[in-house]
Amino acid sequence: MADGTAGRMTRPVLSVGGAGEPSREAGPGGRARRRFVVQGLVQGVGFRPFVHAAATELALTGWVRNDTGGVVAEVEGTPGAVEDFARRLRCDVPPLAMVERVVTTELPPCGGSGFAIVRSRPAAGGRTAAAPDVATCPDCLRELADPADRRYRHPFITCTNCGPRFTIITDLPYDRPATTMARFAMCPVCEREYSDPADRRFHAQPIACPACGPRLEFVSPLGAPRTGEDALAAARRLLADGGVLAVKGVGGYHLACVATDPTAVTTLRRRKRRGGKPFAVMVHDLAAARALAHVDEREAALLTDPARPIVLVRRRRDGRPALADSVAPDNPDLGLLLPYTPVHHLLLGLPGEPVPLHRTVGTAGWPPLVMTSGNLGGEPIAAEDTDALRRLAPLVDGWLRHDRPIRVPCDDSVVRVVDGAPSPVRRSRGYAPLPVPLPFEVPPTLAVGADLKNTCGLGAGRSAWLSGHIGDMDDLATLRAFDAAERHLEHLTGVTPRQLVTDAHPGYRSRQWAVRHAAGRPIRTVQHHHAHVAALMAEHGLDGTRPVVGFAFDGTGYGPDRAVWGGEVLIADYRGFRRFAHLGYVPLAGGDAAVRRPCRMALAHLHAAGVRWDPTLPPVVACPQPERRVLTHQLASGLGCVPTSSMGRLFDAVSSLLGIRHEVDFEAQAAIELEARARTAAGGGADDRERHAFALRGQGLGRPLIIDPAPVIRAMVRDLSAGLAVDIAAVRFHIAVVAMIVDLARRARGEVGLDLVGLTGGVFQNAVLTTAASRALHAGGFTVLRHARVPPNDGGIALGQLLVAAAREKTREKG
Repeated sequence: MADGTAGRMTRPVLSVGGAGEPSREAGPGGRARRRFVVQGLVQGVGFRPFVHAAATELALTGWVRNDTGGVVAEVEGTPGAVEDFARRLRCDVPPLAMVERVVTTELPPCGGSGFAIVRSRPAAGGRTAAAPDVATCPDCLRELADPADRRYRHPFITCTNCGPRFTIITDLPYDRPATTMARFAMCPVCEREYSDPADRRFHAQPIACPACGPRLEFVSPLGAPRTGEDALAAARRLLADGGVLAVKGVGGYHLACVATDPTAVTTLRRRKRRGGKPFAVMVHDLAAARALAHVDEREAALLTDPARPIVLVRRRRDGRPALADSVAPDNPDLGLLLPYTPVHHLLLGLPGEPVPLHRTVGTAGWPPLVMTSGNLGGEPIAAEDTDALRRLAPLVDGWLRHDRPIRVPCDDSVVRVVDGAPSPVRRSRGYAPLPVPLPFEVPPTLAVGADLKNTCGLGAGRSAWLSGHIGDMDDLATLRAFDAAERHLEHLTGVTPRQLVTDAHPGYRSRQWAVRHAAGRPIRTVQHHHAHVAALMAEHGLDGTRPVVGFAFDGTGYGPDRAVWGGEVLIADYRGFRRFAHLGYVPLAGGDAAVRRPCRMALAHLHAAGVRWDPTLPPVVACPQPERRVLTHQLASGLGCVPTSSMGRLFDAVSSLLGIRHEVDFEAQAAIELEARARTAAGGGADDRERHAFALRGQGLGRPLIIDPAPVIRAMVRDLSAGLAVDIAAVRFHIAVVAMIVDLARRARGEVGLDLVGLTGGVFQNAVLTTAASRALHAGGFTVLRHARVPPNDGGIALGQLLVAAAREKTREKG
C-alpha cells in the first residue's frame, strides 16, 4: 500500500545456491540443468504459465509445479538459456507476482523433451503466500462487453490476471480443487483454455463460462427466483424503483441503493442503523469519480489499483450528479470505489447500454450506487447465503447472489491520501493476506489484536500475515467471524502458533478469546500504545536497536496504572517503553456515556481547566440540566469516573465546545467533523494572530511530563466569547496540537538524542493534523515515520503485538 500498488513487497529478491553460487559450466553435451524454488506471492498470479512461456521461448525442457512452499521449476538447456531464464524469474515476473526469494540448485543434465506444468504437491517447510482478490482486468472487461465473445455479459468472467483469490482458497498449493470453484466442472471449451499454454486462462483456477460456471440468481420476498439476465434485470429494476438490494461480491454481501435517491439512501440508513456514518459510493469509472470529488493522481492510482479500495477523497461542492445529502452527512469527504467484479460492472451498465429509468431527478448517465457492508451496524459482513437471507431480510428488498461459496469473508479496504502518501484506514480485501516483512525473526505466534477494528495476525520467521478486517469484538457473530478468520489464516500459512499475544486490557474480548483457546500455550500481553509504536517501527523495517519517539494518540488504551491512556509520548523500542509525556488526566465520567456524548467530555475538560459552565457555552446547552447535576457530582466525588489521558476524547471535547458535535453515532464522528471545519479555514494555517499553547509540567524524578490542555481550553472559551468563527477556532486547536508535538520532540531530542519520530494511533487518521505535524517535524530536522502498510488505528495493533512478544522472548532467552 505504501507504493500504491496493492501493497507490493519491497524486500529485495534473494538468490541462494545449493552449495555456493550456481555454476555456469555446461554439463555433457553442452547442457545445464538447474532447479529453482521461488517463494513469495507466486500462486494465483499466473506464475506457472509465465514460467512455461519463458521456458518454451528459450527452448528449455523440464517442468514446473506448485507446492505449499511456492513454485518449483527444473529447466535444462544451453547455459546461456538457463541463465536468461534465471534472470526472467527475478526481473520479468507477472504484474501481480511478488518474488521474495529464489533458491537455486545445480543438477546434472538428464535430457528430456518439452516443458510441462505438473501436478502440485505438498512440501515440507513453510507455505507460500496466498494471493489477495484482484479486480477484473481490462482484457476481461473488453470480453464482457463484446457481443461476439462467448463470455459476453458473463457475471463471473476472470482470467489468470484477475478475479477472486484469497476469499475462495481452501488450501495450498493453489489449484482448482483447493478453491470453492472445485464444485464446478469445467466444460470442454474451458478445459482447453485452461490447458493451453498460449491462452490467457492457462491454469486460471476460477475459470468459468456461461456453460459451466456459477449462476446468478435474484431472490425477493415476492415472486419466484430468477436467474441469469433475468436476475440482473430484476435487480436493476429494484434499484431504479428506490429499493435496497443485497449484492453478493467476492468477500461478502453489500447493501446497495441508488446514491442520488434521497428516499432510498435514508431508508437504507434507517434499516441498517447506520446513524450518521458515511456510506461508500461506487461509481462507473474514474471520470465519474472526478465528477463527484477532487481526485489527484495519487488518489486516481489507488482507485484504479487492482486492489480497488474505497478511497476517501474531497467532495466537490458542485458535484454531478447530486448525491443524496444522507450519503455522507456533515462530511467534506466521499468514500469512492470503482467496480471490481463483473457483477458490479453489469449493475452499473456496460458501454453503450441504455440508461435505466430511476426516480431521482437531474441525473444523467449511470447513477452511482451506495455500496456498504452487508450487515447490521456492528455485526460482521454476511457472506454465506443462508445467513444472508436471514440476517439481511429486515434490511433489503431483494438479493442478487450466486452459488460460488465464499471461503472467508473479507470487507472492503479503505485508504486516504495524506500529504501525498497513501494512509490505510482499513486493510482488508485486495491486501489481505499479503505478508508484511519483519525486521527480525519471530517464533510462531498468534496476535489477537484489539477489540475495535479487530484484525488478528500470525507471525513466523521474517513474515507476518494479517487477517482482513473483522470488526468490533462486541457480539457473538463477530467472535464467530474471528474464529473463522484465525483458522483460515493458520491453515493457509501453515503456522501453528506456540504462543499467543494480547492487549493488556483485562476486559478485552480478544484477550478472553485467547484465554479460552490457549490450550496450555503461554499468553503474552502488550500495552496498547506500545503495540501501536511497535507496528509503526515494523512497517519501516527498524530492528529495534535504536528507540523512537512515538506519539501514540488515540481514543482509548489500558494503562499499567489502570487509567485510560490515549495521549502518549513514548520512548520505545520493541522490548519496552518509557512514558516520556502524556496528556494530563481528566475524569472520564460514565465510561461509554462520555464516548457517545462528547458534550460530557467537554464539560469534564472545562471542569479540569477551572472554567465555569456558562449556560451560553454549546456543551452546557447540549447537556440537559438533570444530566449536568449528575455529572457535577461525579466530577466532584470521582464516582463512576476513570482518569483518562485520551487525545481522542480531547478532540471530542473541543468539537462539542465549538458547537460542532455533541453526540456521536459512530466512533470518531466528532473528531472527523472538527477536522472538516479546520480544513475549510484556508488550509490549516488560517490565523496566525493568536496561537494557543498547551502547558508542559515536569514531575521530576524521571516521571513523565504532563501535557496540560487547560490553557488551550480557556483560550478557546475566550475565542467563543469574542465571536471567533468556528472554523478558525478549529484551526487554532490543530495548530496548538502540532506545536505541542514539535516541542515535545525537541525536548526528547535534547534529553535522549533521538531525532526519529513516529506518529501512530487513530487520531493520526486526521489529515490536517498529520500533514501539519509531519511538515513541522521535518522542518525541525526530524525523520518522521507514518503508517503506509497497516492502519494507524487499532487495525494495526496485531502487527505490533507480534514484534513486542518476539523481542521480549529473545530478551528472556538471553537472560
